[in-house]
Amino acid sequence: MFFIMGMSQGQKQLDYNQTVICGVCGRYGRYDVFMTYMYFSFFFIPLFKWNRRYYVQTSCCGSVYELNPEKGRMIEYGQQVTIESEDMLLQHRGTGRSEREPFYDEDRGDGKTVYETPPQLTDSTMKKCPSCGYMAASDFEYCPKCGRKL
Repeated sequence: MFFIMGMSQGQKQLDYNQTVICGVCGRYGRYDVFMTYMYFSFFFIPLFKWNRRYYVQTSCCGSVYELNPEKGRMIEYGQQVTIESEDMLLQHRGTGRSEREPFYDEDRGDGKTVYETPPQLTDSTMKKCPSCGYMAASDFEYCPKCGRKL
């Protein structure tokens, strides 16, 4: 007789919908909430889960936040919850861009779009691209707009 047991990790997308103005990129987006966990299985049947962590990812720029576990459990059990900025801890700053339209201020008429940094990001940690003028976060080595070295 043999037994097939194992431990693994899983991820589950939670049913949650809240539209917000992103604190990282300044654009309109929504919060996508997911849970990561470890689980023990016996004959490929998950028996119990532990080490549950809840995360929020923004749809606009892809920033990832760790969510307060109490709020995460409430969302997991289907309760109506509003996520506030105090409930989240930034884990990964998004690129400020998504597959959707990039943030821009205006078209000058010469075919070049003037990219501006949203007001929340104007600080000393930003770098200006010498080629196109795009304001990027200081941890970027290459411009996310034109691809040149910053």
